[in-house]
Amino acid sequence: MAQPMMIIAAGGTGGHMFPAQALAEAMLRKGWRVKLSTDARGARYTGGFPHVVEIEQVASATFSRGGVLSKVLAPIRIAGGAIAAIFRMLRDRPAIVVGFGGYPAIPAMTAAWVLRLPRMIHEQNGVLGRVNRVFAKRVDAVACGTWPTDLPDGVEGVHTGNPVRVKVMDRAGAAYIPPGDYPMSILVIGGSQGARILSDIVPPAIAALPLEILQTLRVAHQARDEDGARVAAYYEEHAISAEVEPFFQDVPRRMSEAQLVISRSGASSVADISVIGRPSILVPYAVATGDHQTANARGLAESGGAIVIPESRLEVDVLSEQIAAVLSQPEGAMQMAHAALSQGMPDATERLVEMVLELSGVRMNEDEQR
Repeated sequence: MAQPMMIIAAGGTGGHMFPAQALAEAMLRKGWRVKLSTDARGARYTGGFPHVVEIEQVASATFSRGGVLSKVLAPIRIAGGAIAAIFRMLRDRPAIVVGFGGYPAIPAMTAAWVLRLPRMIHEQNGVLGRVNRVFAKRVDAVACGTWPTDLPDGVEGVHTGNPVRVKVMDRAGAAYIPPGDYPMSILVIGGSQGARILSDIVPPAIAALPLEILQTLRVAHQARDEDGARVAAYYEEHAISAEVEPFFQDVPRRMSEAQLVISRSGASSVADISVIGRPSILVPYAVATGDHQTANARGLAESGGAIVIPESRLEVDVLSEQIAAVLSQPEGAMQMAHAALSQGMPDATERLVEMVLELSGVRMNEDEQR
């Protein structure tokens, strides 16, 4: 039989794109063709996608950024993108369209709804994003990465967990080396929004740690371009061994080698932390839609795998005290690592794949998959 095609509609942030990438990798292994529908902003996150994935940039827009003119033109751009997507789908005839949220998903999801193609969405967070909330009642199935997920009345979700990339799965359940009198590592990662507060608070909090901890400590700190130079300078002035970059391509490796992760509680970050199994200090993004980052962190916090500090309480002395508490108690850190691992769903991708296969009605035998 001809290779079935799946269209993935996603964009905006890595939180949407990383689980989309995981599904793309899995469906390619099953012999499917995969096309990614995104916009120019989402295309920045496609570097990790397998090269055989067709990247299709669509006209899209957001109502939350730009001036008055941009907001007035947004629906026109989105409508144009949707019309173009309809004609492309009439040509390609995808077996299913899967949306992962973000404004760039609107054109493809609208086209799939108009053409009555099999369609589903995956929501990474504990609260539906704006776009997924619009389509929740217009799709055949809703997969949920975080449970419970706040869903509209009458909508039932399936808890699949959040798919993680192959590079994360390669480190799943990696042995944890608890803190001790040897080189230790802290990984600091922020989401695509609002990470500046981590660049403001984390370096002085680390500098305030006891000398016996500092002298063996290495830091890998992901900071925005505009913050990187000052963050690197601060670490250097305080004789702290640190790497500061806007984005680490090898986050899974660094996370598996870390004694502690300090992070926003974006859905993908929480999934990576729990699948690899590492103690973490999570700082939910205060203005996230529906406070969804607090919801994302709940499972790790309640299990004892993470310490959650609300942004309103994030101060240098508070954070420094919590870092010291983790790095000075090896047994407690090991318990946190195990608790985090208990929250992981390493089979999330397989659960999502099964939903795709069931909804599309396409099953391929082993010879066809090869």
